[in-house]
Amino acid sequence: MKRRELIKGLAAGSVVGLAACKGNRTAAGPAAPAAAARREWKMYTTWPKNFPGLGTGANRVAELITKMSGGRLTVTVYGAGERVPALEVFDAVAQGSAQMGHSGSYYWKGKAESSPFFCSIPFGLTAEEMNGWLYFGGGLELWRELYAGFNLVPFPAGNSGTQMGGWFRKEINSLADLRGLKMRIPGLGGEVLARLGVTTVNIPGGELFTALSSGTIDATEWVGPYNDLAFGLYKAAKFYYYPGWHEPGSTLECIVNKPAYEALEPDLQAIVAAACDAVTTTMQAEMTARNQAALQELVGKHGVKLLPFPAEVLQALMKTSEEVVAASAGKDTFTQRVYASYKAYRDTVIENSRIGTQAFLNARSAR
Repeated sequence: MKRRELIKGLAAGSVVGLAACKGNRTAAGPAAPAAAARREWKMYTTWPKNFPGLGTGANRVAELITKMSGGRLTVTVYGAGERVPALEVFDAVAQGSAQMGHSGSYYWKGKAESSPFFCSIPFGLTAEEMNGWLYFGGGLELWRELYAGFNLVPFPAGNSGTQMGGWFRKEINSLADLRGLKMRIPGLGGEVLARLGVTTVNIPGGELFTALSSGTIDATEWVGPYNDLAFGLYKAAKFYYYPGWHEPGSTLECIVNKPAYEALEPDLQAIVAAACDAVTTTMQAEMTARNQAALQELVGKHGVKLLPFPAEVLQALMKTSEEVVAASAGKDTFTQRVYASYKAYRDTVIENSRIGTQAFLNARSAR
């Protein structure tokens, strides 16, 4: 055999052998994966673009997902009004116009009666207590069961902590001073005040300053000093009340289009969840760190009058809140299930909070 023919024969045999080896590997187990597909997602939010705390929290979720995935899943954030109005985020993500959204579940009470329980309800749970219910008390499972009917997968993705009671153009000295006011306040808190004679409306955060300064509304709640300062609400109203009885620990949500989520590889699904968990922690930390400095500026520099709600008002708010929450729970069987889970957890955790956090805070304040 000539040398050239021998080389050709060896080469051919090598190719056949290599093909056989590849075939064996395929039969025994998967071959090395092809280059991972890259996805580009859109996130619509209820907040103004880059708004401190809430908007930047949404940005952090997107940044973490993009970085942790090595760019396999990149998320671009759009603020309220850039693609859809602030209060149309839910529908946009459910329909697949965007793969993700960042908002608060109590905005969707008109779609699902039980939705406020997964954000905050009057005289409900603090941020720490909410995390306990969601992650270890069955709350997250109920939340996902509810949203599955809307083609969505929800994740906790931020918490404002205990909010402020709101901004008022006039002083509130009694229940009588509430009657006839027009106030922006969403969720069950709005229903409570409506029973006490307040006309309540729900408008996006980005429209609050204009509505309050023009007299379209007489009062508004938003979040707390850090966010309220950023909106300049002190320019339109000088009476700033506490505590935030209506939102003691507001959980924010990241909603994901269900088919888009289920199309992700398991590691990318885990990355989405981990990013949301991380922002739940960092947003609350940021609010805690920045609220006091903002409050000092509001009072010391801008002349805001910081006042507690009168005892008469708080007592009426608590009594009416119990009635409103119970009435909401009775509207459908699913809300009854959510309420039962929430109440059972709340009744248990209240005692732990009383002898733990509350007792410590009382002792520290007494020094």
